[in-house]
Amino acid sequence: MEGNNSISRPSDMLIRIRDFTRSIIKGMCKEQSSFVVHIDRFRNYCTDSSGHCCCSSYTAKGKELITLQRECHVHRLDVLLRVLLIVQQLLQENKHGSKRDIFYMHPSVFREQSVVDRAINDICILLQCRHNLNVVSVGKGLVMGWLRFSEAGRIFDCINSPNSAHPVPVNVEEVKDIMSVAKYILIVEKESVFQRLSNDQFCKKNQCIVITGRGYPDVPTRRFLRLIIEKLCLPTYCLVDCDPYGFDILTTYRFGSMQMAFDAKFLRISNIQWIGVFISDVDRFSLPQHCLLPLTNEDKSRTEALLRRCYLEREVPEWRLELELLLQRGVKFEIEALSAHSLSFLSEVYVPSKLKGELQM
Repeated sequence: MEGNNSISRPSDMLIRIRDFTRSIIKGMCKEQSSFVVHIDRFRNYCTDSSGHCCCSSYTAKGKELITLQRECHVHRLDVLLRVLLIVQQLLQENKHGSKRDIFYMHPSVFREQSVVDRAINDICILLQCRHNLNVVSVGKGLVMGWLRFSEAGRIFDCINSPNSAHPVPVNVEEVKDIMSVAKYILIVEKESVFQRLSNDQFCKKNQCIVITGRGYPDVPTRRFLRLIIEKLCLPTYCLVDCDPYGFDILTTYRFGSMQMAFDAKFLRISNIQWIGVFISDVDRFSLPQHCLLPLTNEDKSRTEALLRRCYLEREVPEWRLELELLLQRGVKFEIEALSAHSLSFLSEVYVPSKLKGELQM
């Protein structure tokens, strides 16, 4: 998307907001039947199994038309303009606000948080900007290991205590002076696994950086991860549960999410390597049968939907094979199931064997 290759200054954004608002007012002065707002729509995958889709180009795949002829569109335009006014005030006053802050400014109009989230995404598309609206998410990511950086003048020195958790910075555009002597970056799906590695002194012993998005990663976590990977040029590995939800989280890091498809090429981590946990690890590491859970009907439906995503066949067919095996075996298990051998089996045996033996995809 044009305009996404750089971060615009607040003054530039204010000019774009002014020009867009003028175009809206001008359009409303005409006949209602002729008023239309065109919003580009993006996608980062489809379910075309022919192999001829063009989802990898990250160009608009169509337009959504907002008119004054439908009541739901009128409400959506009302929400968009209200949020845009708040963004304008934040930029003018050089302040930051969260999406939740914005919601509570007009809760009776917005009704639910997802309405605000969609409006912000629409504004990013309409103004051709990236995360520089002074609207921040409440960060939930954690990082530890051999890493040092500053954010808005504040220094975060993880190296002094490499096994202590630090919050991922929310204002990623203000992160500077990134330094590290780490050998690699390890992404883990959830906080419980992050804490297990912390307790086992994993980062100190293995000279690495560990990051978790605590489930589905938020935008600050993905932006921060993308930034340090670009700056440090380190190999990056990912460890998720052996179930469809873990796999979906893996693909969010690797390919981006559909919700943020308009910005996927700036959030995706194309060189990420999946190290587990795999359904094939059940035999390789002799996991006890009581650690395995049957796939539910919802799990099976979700897995089948994941298998239809075009980018698996096009870019990572080996991932697709592992997902097919999961469906075939009909069972799932969590990373913590490895603790059936010993509490430190994950940090002392599993991860090192995956990295040294190159058992990753």
